[in-house]
Amino acid sequence: MAKKRKTKPEPSQSKKEARRRQADVNKKAAKAKILIALGLAVIFIALLWAVFGNNATPQEWDVDEDGIMSYPTDRGIPVYDSIIAENNPEYFLDYINYSSRDAVISALLRIPNSSHPVPGILILPGATVSKEGGQGLSAELADMGYASMVIDQRNLGGVDFKLDGNLFQAGQEPTQHKMVFDALKAVDVMRQYPGIDPGNIAIIGISNGGRFAIIAAAIDPSISGVVGISTSGYDIESFIANDPGQVTEDQTRFLRSIDPDTYLDMLLPRKLVMLHMINDSIVPVDLAQATYNKAGEPKVFYTVEGSGHGYNDAMREMLEAELGLMLG
Repeated sequence: MAKKRKTKPEPSQSKKEARRRQADVNKKAAKAKILIALGLAVIFIALLWAVFGNNATPQEWDVDEDGIMSYPTDRGIPVYDSIIAENNPEYFLDYINYSSRDAVISALLRIPNSSHPVPGILILPGATVSKEGGQGLSAELADMGYASMVIDQRNLGGVDFKLDGNLFQAGQEPTQHKMVFDALKAVDVMRQYPGIDPGNIAIIGISNGGRFAIIAAAIDPSISGVVGISTSGYDIESFIANDPGQVTEDQTRFLRSIDPDTYLDMLLPRKLVMLHMINDSIVPVDLAQATYNKAGEPKVFYTVEGSGHGYNDAMREMLEAELGLMLG
């Protein structure tokens, strides 16, 4: 009697569906890995370009015996990309990444709609404040008729004096110096935009950003002027004079190189504008007044009642008036 051959049971419809779904999941996972890899590759290429891709650009860095930092006035054509983040009848907002020394710096550029190029203002926020955090002031400047770009500073504007001092003594470029160069490259980017008047760009710096703003404006004489809000120098000369044997020659050069007070004479004949809360909670108004007293004319110092830190609405009228004179 012939034996009946056993047949393998067909998989149920639910099992087939489960296998099909698993196959789809595997395909999607593979695609996701490819996209992630491509994204990382793009970022890696951008960083390589930032470090090596602009070899023709003069990027010499130097600090002379008096502690004056210098970078070339001709910094070459800036390398950057931009994406429209917002476009409306009043203004357009671009998200920007630009290369600067060994980094890629992100920024937001707001330009009011106009039939002709408008003056531009670089905004350097205070420590811990991002480019997004500076959009309130940027919007006010657009209402006044100015384009403005807010950048994400390295370390979000924070500084490490000990680390930078060690780098300087080792003959390496300190981060605080690179932050000044980042500001200069940001101005270069702004000059490439057809909606901005390339010969009419100023800098506003807030708190720590104000210190970098003063130094950057001093180094580049083509910058129209500088506004320091809730900021001051470090009064390094008083520190050195009180105990001249406390720091070495190299340390003295480094400390002078990061002190805005060192560069005040280089701002002339451009104007220094300072705005400060009388009871500033972070930078004492007396320290700001000391920096102002060291500066030459033209200059102006406005104090505002209150104990806050940074820009506020009480400063708007003064700021608008001074920008009108500086960039008019």
